[in-house]
Amino acid sequence: MTIDSLRKFALALPEVTEQPHFHLSSFRVAGKIFVTVPPEMTHVHVFVGDEEREPALAQYSEFVEKLWWGKKVCGVRIAMDKAQADVVKSLVRAAWAQKAPKRSIGRTSPQKK
Repeated sequence: MTIDSLRKFALALPEVTEQPHFHLSSFRVAGKIFVTVPPEMTHVHVFVGDEEREPALAQYSEFVEKLWWGKKVCGVRIAMDKAQADVVKSLVRAAWAQKAPKRSIGRTSPQKK
């Protein structure tokens, strides 16, 4: 999966904007960051909870690893050159849903492809 395809998918979710976050690019809903992209664009950081993170780590260890924020795990780091698009989209959608206002969650959003 490419960063451009991730960008297109994320921006198609309701109320999502892309904004700089220090040296990263970030995708936000209601001002809350749910994905960041480091400048080298080889990985993405997806801020999902334990319920999504742990199964992804177990099933897709070839491209998903824990994302550490200091001493705390706060999501997953995904190697984009090895990633399966459907897995990335599922994790991005889950991260978005955790941060999105309830009014947005019921609205039409991109289908899994």
